[in-house]
Amino acid sequence: MTDTSIDRLGTEQLRDRIAAELERTRARTALLTDVVDDADLMRQHSPLMSPLVWDLAHVGNQEELWLVRDVGGRPPVRQDIDDLYDAFKQPRRDRPSLPLLPPGEARAYVTTVRDKVYDLLDRVRFTDGRLVADGFAFGMIVQHEQQHDETMLATHQLRSGPAVLHAPPPPEPRASVGGEVLIPAGAFTMGTDTDPWALDNERPAHRVDLPAYAIDATPVTNGQYRRFIADGGYDEPRWWSAAGWAHRVKAELSAPMHWRRDGDGWLCQRFGRWAPVRDDEPVVHVCWYEAQAYASWAGRRLPTEAEWEKAARWDPVTGRSRRYPWGDDDPTAVHGNLGQRHLWPAPVGAYPDGASPLGVHQLIGDVWEWTSSTFRGHPGFTAFPYREYSEVFFGDDYRVLRGGSFGTDRAACRGTFRNWDLPIRRQIFSGFRCARDARPEESRP
Repeated sequence: MTDTSIDRLGTEQLRDRIAAELERTRARTALLTDVVDDADLMRQHSPLMSPLVWDLAHVGNQEELWLVRDVGGRPPVRQDIDDLYDAFKQPRRDRPSLPLLPPGEARAYVTTVRDKVYDLLDRVRFTDGRLVADGFAFGMIVQHEQQHDETMLATHQLRSGPAVLHAPPPPEPRASVGGEVLIPAGAFTMGTDTDPWALDNERPAHRVDLPAYAIDATPVTNGQYRRFIADGGYDEPRWWSAAGWAHRVKAELSAPMHWRRDGDGWLCQRFGRWAPVRDDEPVVHVCWYEAQAYASWAGRRLPTEAEWEKAARWDPVTGRSRRYPWGDDDPTAVHGNLGQRHLWPAPVGAYPDGASPLGVHQLIGDVWEWTSSTFRGHPGFTAFPYREYSEVFFGDDYRVLRGGSFGTDRAACRGTFRNWDLPIRRQIFSGFRCARDARPEESRP
């Protein structure tokens, strides 16, 4: 939705829009859980991830807590399972040993909850407080389920066995793109006060003044990253931070996750299938330490979060910050690689319609992009509606990622959306682009 689209919607139109988003999201959840048998749903495919059946019941439990009980004031459906599906009480590695709902019960539970939510949606007044204003609580639940759908997609990438997910390949390049883009010095508006479904860490809007800098026109590609590997990048401590080198040694990193050597080249695994690494696709499944080391090797650095957002949102003609690089309209298939339409990143140049006004491409979709920034609240941040969504993660432990991936849904991705993870994580669909300070002659008006 655009910043003002909900304002233009009447109550019935808003209800219809919410119902459509809930239905569309649940269809994706069903796809991800129906393509495997019950044993596969109950199995833990990696200690980094939950069994798929845990995610399935968890999204229903969150929907029950926030919509059925809180917004609706209705009696609990399954209060007895609240602790089982509390992500803070149950570490991922321990979830397989819990008395989880088996697949049939989990599906019945989420269906029962959803039926109650549809009944509530027919009666709710969107003027009864901040939680329901503009349908926020419903939008929060849609985004929460879509985020877990992307997590389940990452679990599918880690599972062994025959391929079960299918999608057409992403489009071929439509433009020749490369090099870097100079972003002039000056202020821009970061964050938002107006996007109706923006989450607490995206708020409030605030002014940020940046010196001039240059940023890559595209994410770093496999071909570029292969040169780093070939030049001994994984064997040279000088390119790595102390913490990064310690992790590289401990984890025995030598290439992106899911790569393996094939003679003089490389293969990568995508959801149960092996394919040659394609040089013009964005590199994916690298951790923050790897991204930082590559940038150091290339004589560059990772962009700050503010630099990434200015490159993605700032319009030099109007001076305003757009919702997306291309404008305020919702993403379509021509703007970016989102929503699991494809199962890997598109080659650079595939989405010229999604470029920013200054010519920065593929900022939305394809790969989450690591930034140099640690996760903090914007100035004036207020937790809403609960601290555990964002605030408990603030500090030096987590690095911010921006822009979404091919597995991110449009409901959970916009120019202000912020993701975060530990710098060692690479099972997520993570890549990066580089930046640098502008040279003195570039900074002059």
